[in-house]
Amino acid sequence: MFEHTFIGLDVHAVSVVGHALNPGTGEISNHTMASDPAMVLEWVRRFAPPVTVVYESGPTGFVLARYLRAQGINCVVAASSKLLRAPGDRIKTDKRDARVLAEMLAVGSVTEVRVPDPDEEALRDLSRLRSGTATDLAHARQHVNAILLRHGIRYPKETRWTKEHGRWLHRQRFEEPALRFTYEADVEQAELLAVHLKRIDKQITATAPACRYGPVIDALMCLRGIQITTGFGLAVEIGDWTRFTGSSIGSYLGLVPSEESSGQSRHQGPITKAGNTYARKLLIEAAWQHRRPYARPGERLLRQLELVAPATRIRALEGNHRLHHKWEHFDERHKMSVKANTAIARELAGWCWSLAAPLQQGERMTAA
Repeated sequence: MFEHTFIGLDVHAVSVVGHALNPGTGEISNHTMASDPAMVLEWVRRFAPPVTVVYESGPTGFVLARYLRAQGINCVVAASSKLLRAPGDRIKTDKRDARVLAEMLAVGSVTEVRVPDPDEEALRDLSRLRSGTATDLAHARQHVNAILLRHGIRYPKETRWTKEHGRWLHRQRFEEPALRFTYEADVEQAELLAVHLKRIDKQITATAPACRYGPVIDALMCLRGIQITTGFGLAVEIGDWTRFTGSSIGSYLGLVPSEESSGQSRHQGPITKAGNTYARKLLIEAAWQHRRPYARPGERLLRQLELVAPATRIRALEGNHRLHHKWEHFDERHKMSVKANTAIARELAGWCWSLAAPLQQGERMTAA
C-alpha cells in the first residue's frame, strides 16, 4: 500500500505539538517540542518521505512554513476559518488540534492559504499599519465629538477636522480639571494620529511605484475612487490576482449574499463578509465615488491614464462608465443606497481583477 506520512502541527509562540499519521501502515506518533523551526525540522525528518506538513494560520505567521519549504519539506498552511469541527465537539486541546489537522490533510479537506514571501509580507504590514492608524484616528475623533456633544457644544459649520476646526477645538474650555484634562488629551491624541497617518501615507506614496505591484497599482488607480493608498492596499492585500476569476473575486472578498436553501425554499441574506476585511472595506469606500456625475475623466484620471497601456486605459474607461450607469439604474429604482453600494463594490472588484490579472499573467509569461 502507498505510504505517505501526514503531519499536523499545533503551533504556538513557545511550543509546538505534532501529530504524525501514516494511513498506509496505521502508524501514529505524537511529539511536543519547542517553537524552533530547526527542532520541528529534526522531528519531521524522522519519518520516511513522502511527508506533508500542515499547520493552522494564525499569529505565528509563515516563518515555519518558509523554513520547512526551504529545506525541501512540503508544508501547507491551513485556513483557520475553513477547518471542519463537529458541532458537538466541546473538547479542544493542542494534541487534538494537531490530530484533526493531520486527518484533514490525509483526506484532502484542508483549504490552503497562500504563503507570501518576506517582501510581500512587509508590504502587507505597511498596508495594515495604515488601516489600523486610520481606525484609531476615527475613534479618537469620535471621542472628541462625543465630549463636546455631551456638554452641548456644537461646531457651527458642517466641515470638520480642518485647520479652522482645529483652532476652534483649542478655544474650548471646561471648568472641571478632570474634564479639561480628558478633553485636551483626546484632542492631542487625534492630532498626533492625524500626523502619524500623513507620515504613513507619505511612505506608501514613496513605496508603491518602486514595489513589485507598481504596474497593478497604476492600473487600479485608473478607476474612480481608487487613489494611491487604496490601490496600494488592494494590490498588496490580494497579492496574486490570477488566483481568481471575475466572478470568484467577489466571493473571496465576502461581497456575495449569504444563502440558506433547503428543498424548494431559497433565501439570500446579507453579504458573507468572508475573506480579507480591509480589501472589502477599501472597495466599499471606493464604490461610493461612482455615484457622482461622470461624463469624462477628471484631471487626476487623465494623468493616471497616461501611465498605463492602451488596453488597460480602454478597460478602465469602460469600467468607470459601467459602474456609474449601474448607480443611475439603482437610483431610478430607489434602491437602498447601502445595498446598491455593496452591489457596486462587488462589480468594482471584478473590474479591478480585469485590470490586475492580465498584467500579472503577462509578467509571468515574460519571465518564463
